[in-house]
Amino acid sequence: MNRAPRVLRRLTPRTLRGRLSLVALTAAALLMTVLTVVFNAVMDRHLQHQADDELRSRAAAVAATVDTTGRRVRVLETVNDRLLDAHVWIYAGTRLLEKPPSATAGDPPARAADRLAARPGDTCATVRAHGHRPVRLCAQRVPGRRATATVVTALDLTPYRDSAGTLLMGSLVLDAVMLGCTYVLTRLAVGRALRPVRTMTDQATQWSAMGSDERFGTEDHPAELARLGASLDALLDRTRTVLRHEQQLTGELSHELRTPLTRIVMELDWWRGRPRTDAETRATHEVIAEAARSMRTICDTLLNDARESALRPATVPGTTGILPVLDRLLRRLDRPERVKTAVETEAPELEAGVAPALLERILSPLLTNAVRYAHSRVTVSARRIPGAVRIDVVDDGPGVPEAFREELFQPGRRADPGDGHDGAGLGLPLARRLARAVGGEVTHDPGHTPGARFTVSLPAG
Repeated sequence: MNRAPRVLRRLTPRTLRGRLSLVALTAAALLMTVLTVVFNAVMDRHLQHQADDELRSRAAAVAATVDTTGRRVRVLETVNDRLLDAHVWIYAGTRLLEKPPSATAGDPPARAADRLAARPGDTCATVRAHGHRPVRLCAQRVPGRRATATVVTALDLTPYRDSAGTLLMGSLVLDAVMLGCTYVLTRLAVGRALRPVRTMTDQATQWSAMGSDERFGTEDHPAELARLGASLDALLDRTRTVLRHEQQLTGELSHELRTPLTRIVMELDWWRGRPRTDAETRATHEVIAEAARSMRTICDTLLNDARESALRPATVPGTTGILPVLDRLLRRLDRPERVKTAVETEAPELEAGVAPALLERILSPLLTNAVRYAHSRVTVSARRIPGAVRIDVVDDGPGVPEAFREELFQPGRRADPGDGHDGAGLGLPLARRLARAVGGEVTHDPGHTPGARFTVSLPAG
């Protein structure tokens, strides 16, 4: 039951160029078929009218030799009478007066002439003579005072039918030539029209592989190609974003995993350097296990961050309102009930010159740490400074230990790993790296007491 659709799918061209050419060829074939049928019908009608006009002219010439002024119909003899009598029947009423010398009583034209003579008015008919030759007959009345005559003339339609057949064959040949030209020209035109699309596709493939900054744009392109260029540009931007995220994730993993791997290698070298006691071996195992757990934590943290970034829509550099981002982040924070948060700003419409997702990733670790270590209050203030915006995150917690300040922004470092909080010591380093990537900075104010104050500087929007 499904064979017909499968055959049609197999016969359908696979390329857009072939499909458009097939559609154009089909449409042209339908149009030419209609035009050919109409043209040949009109020509057949025209040839028949020509034949009828010829028959009426001959009948009028013969009628001039028929006298109907008396009681009886008389046929007058004239010069060239034999030419006029060819294929002519003359009737007085329904009585036959003259017939063509070659006509016999039983042949189809003679019977048709008898029928036409019996009908009232001037009529015409077409019959098949011997040899299946088409013959056209027309009857014309010759009225008189006391008698009425009828002249029936006949004409062989073979030359007219031959002309119609020649016209039909010529139109079919012309249709075939036109269809061939239509198919060839359509393929050439479609191929030329699709050439820029093929070029754009090749360029997009090359640019996406290299992570190039080249883009198609929408200027100096037709509307369809402009929309295609915009779509390809958006795809290239997303591809470049994905490549940048992959490069960033690879770099962060290699950087963050270097320290625990170094510890593992050093412990193994130390353990194999000379015989060890069981206690020393167990201590080495504990160090290696701790380093492995640290590596797993680092991988989970970075991979989770990469997954969250992939789920966000691709963004391009722009401007972002600071207050909406702060409000959204503070609502998401899982903070103790004793800790209150406040946002202070001199301009509610203050904007930073970064994408919203990037601003969230920079501020999120700072707010998380502030809420985690604050005793009762976290204050976030934002204001404009020359050429930039400044965001201060202040908490009233214990602050950063002085001995740990130099390692504060080093990946994988924590002031107190046993404080009961989850984390791999990657939040602040990631925030600083992201801020620096857009020309900003994340710093810690060692002179602020009590608590801690972190400052984010970003380009102004």
